[in-house]
Amino acid sequence: MFVFEWLNNQLLKMDWLSYLVKLLVEKVFKLEYSGRIGGSIHFFIYDVIKIFILLSVLIFVISFVQSFFPPERTRKILGRFKGITANILGALLGTITPFCSCSSIPLFIGFTNAGLPIGVTFSFLISSPLVDLASVILLASIFNWKIAIAYVIVGIILAVLGGTIIGRAKLEKYVEPFIFKNKMMEIEQEKLTKKDRFVFAGEQVRVIIKRVWLYILIGVGIGAAIHNWIPQNIILAILGQDKFYSVLLATIVGVPMYADIFGTLPIAEALVLKGVGIGTALSFMMAVTALSLPSLIMLKKVVKAKLLAVFIIIVFIGIIIIGYLFNFLGKFLI
Repeated sequence: MFVFEWLNNQLLKMDWLSYLVKLLVEKVFKLEYSGRIGGSIHFFIYDVIKIFILLSVLIFVISFVQSFFPPERTRKILGRFKGITANILGALLGTITPFCSCSSIPLFIGFTNAGLPIGVTFSFLISSPLVDLASVILLASIFNWKIAIAYVIVGIILAVLGGTIIGRAKLEKYVEPFIFKNKMMEIEQEKLTKKDRFVFAGEQVRVIIKRVWLYILIGVGIGAAIHNWIPQNIILAILGQDKFYSVLLATIVGVPMYADIFGTLPIAEALVLKGVGIGTALSFMMAVTALSLPSLIMLKKVVKAKLLAVFIIIVFIGIIIIGYLFNFLGKFLI
């Protein structure tokens, strides 16, 4: 147990990095670590470096594994299963794809075009931006493994239930007709060498980091401001656990925004450190990643208004339920 705790603190929480940044703030910048400016600089430098290190390593590993499962092969695997089993597999597939909601939509189109049931593709679409392995590790590094594992479980349940409801409702007619035209060709996948897979994984790291770096910097910057500059009593007056509307408000505020989950995690961290309920912070994070306006606008291009409304209602209600559940069980998780 001691060895696991030590590894968790050094490899995930990176206590060694926190100490080095503290020395930088105190010895080089000549600032007090506990002061507002010094604390903000420490929060920003430490979180940015930690997130980029973990993200690069995790994306490389996940992408290397993904190189064995190209879209056509994945479609064939999913096509063998029916019912809730297929929804579970679709949701699990979403957890190993490190994509934001906008990036998930092209795969959603491809799977639907290839003939997969609409419910399965929506299970994937809900799960992909909401729960991925990289975000789980980052959640564990910021909070703890209990919260990270619980988040994965409820995220997958939401994806499975959401996809199942949409599938049972027979809403295929509300998918734009052009999605079903020009069926995917059966292409023989070229056999990749180990070197090819390493190159692919390295390229994925470059592409994804290039896409999310700005959101990470903005997210960490906001987190540093919340943590060191906004008085705790103001935050608790708006989002305190005693406020019955805190989860609902956090979810509504998160929807108009657009950021990758890696950019919202530092904000969630700062809110929790200020005394906001873990469920309230996670609801904000989930709304930003799963129901952002840009992704909904893109989705509106491929589905009609009724199906889009059903998707939004299911995910919105699911996020609120998850938020209140985490707030209720928070004392057992933190």
